[in-house]
Amino acid sequence: MIRKNPRGDLPVVHESAFVDPTAILCGRVVVEQDVFIGPYAVIRADETDTNGEIEPIVIGAHSYIQDGVVIHSKSGAAVTIGSHTSIAHRAIVHGPCSVGDRVFIGFNSVLFNCSVGVGCVVRHNAVVDGCDLPEGFYVPSTVRIGPATDLATIPKVSASAAEFSEDVAQTNNRLVRGYRRIANEL
Repeated sequence: MIRKNPRGDLPVVHESAFVDPTAILCGRVVVEQDVFIGPYAVIRADETDTNGEIEPIVIGAHSYIQDGVVIHSKSGAAVTIGSHTSIAHRAIVHGPCSVGDRVFIGFNSVLFNCSVGVGCVVRHNAVVDGCDLPEGFYVPSTVRIGPATDLATIPKVSASAAEFSEDVAQTNNRLVRGYRRIANEL
């Protein structure tokens, strides 16, 4: 469902993207080309700052927003999801937040008030809160990264983790084409 926020902003969705009919996109949301937004995802840019302004939530080209993902922002802050990035089932991305290109965010993970660098992998049930994760870092499942975390203790992404992320991104491209092809069959 595509709908306005109380300020009157409507999402802008590239014609090559696929948005599942059960997903909700509300407000100042920009969905770039060949993006897949799965069932029951909610992407909501509706809160304003003290001046009544809202920064956009941008989903970069060829990204994969899976089932039940929630992307929102506090007080109109920006959220940017890079290109070729995968956000897995039921993850929460809450702005202010910036996620780089070719990033994988695992099931049930939470990102808040942070930036996640290019090529990072954040595995399932992990939390990144209040810090900047540099390019190429690997956050294991159930680990919490915050402002006091010594990033020297966080490993770099292995070749196998990078291959997994690329495989998920390729799956996205196939799904977008497939779902777009059958969109009018119902």
